[in-house]
Amino acid sequence: MGSSPAPQAVGLALVLLGIGATATSLSIPLDQYGRWGARIFPLAGSLSLLLLGGIELLSARNISKEPTDTRHLPAIFALLALAIGYVWAIAHFGYLLSTGVAAPIAMWIFGVRHPVGLLIAALLCPALYHLIFFKLLGVFPPLGLWFDLLDVIGGY
Repeated sequence: MGSSPAPQAVGLALVLLGIGATATSLSIPLDQYGRWGARIFPLAGSLSLLLLGGIELLSARNISKEPTDTRHLPAIFALLALAIGYVWAIAHFGYLLSTGVAAPIAMWIFGVRHPVGLLIAALLCPALYHLIFFKLLGVFPPLGLWFDLLDVIGGY
């Protein structure tokens, strides 16, 4: 009982999110050759959430009764909301447009406020990630249900 409830709650939340994310990652279909392909990175992130949640739960037992620093909670919740919105946006508007919007928002949450930096994030992140994942690694890009920029610019 020597620890504050906040680290325990954070650890439990991470474990629960990790379980949900792992189950969701495992539901991603295999590629046309029966390989895990698109599952690899989401599954790695999901298992990381589980691991970090477990570490947080274990370390919460050893924390003193000092007040919990909550200054970063708004940014954490903003990133969580952005992640949920990003996944929804990818499903409806495709990868390129969603990443072009989400990247500068993430940078803004992390403190980058200069318009040039935000513009660079909006342009460079989708292009760089597209090159790495879809061109070099051969992962098929998630296409948008309502609109997809790849249809406009000529495929992937």
